[in-house]
Amino acid sequence: MLNTVVEIDKAAMILKLLGDKTRLIMVKILDTHDCCVCEFVEIFKMSQPAISQHLRKLKDIGLVKEERRGQWIFYSTDKNNEYYSFVKMILKQLPNQDEKLIELKEKGVRIMCR
Repeated sequence: MLNTVVEIDKAAMILKLLGDKTRLIMVKILDTHDCCVCEFVEIFKMSQPAISQHLRKLKDIGLVKEERRGQWIFYSTDKNNEYYSFVKMILKQLPNQDEKLIELKEKGVRIMCR
């Protein structure tokens, strides 16, 4: 259930951002796991600048937050964001993406920056 009504313009902006498959998968993963850019580079086989650009867009609207741990920055969904309940309803409809992280762990890449 939504705690607040989401304005149409804001909902359209969020849905447009999540309309990109890469960002949608990122948000689904980040909803249950903290990840760094290097992990997404490996998952999506994209350049670091491309991954950073996707994360920046999600961060700019407050769906994603970052936390510095030593020399690394880890990303996660911002569950305190006013639109999180709206996004959570979308994420609930998507298949689990844990296998992507399991695959990284098996390759030994998941622990690279931890």
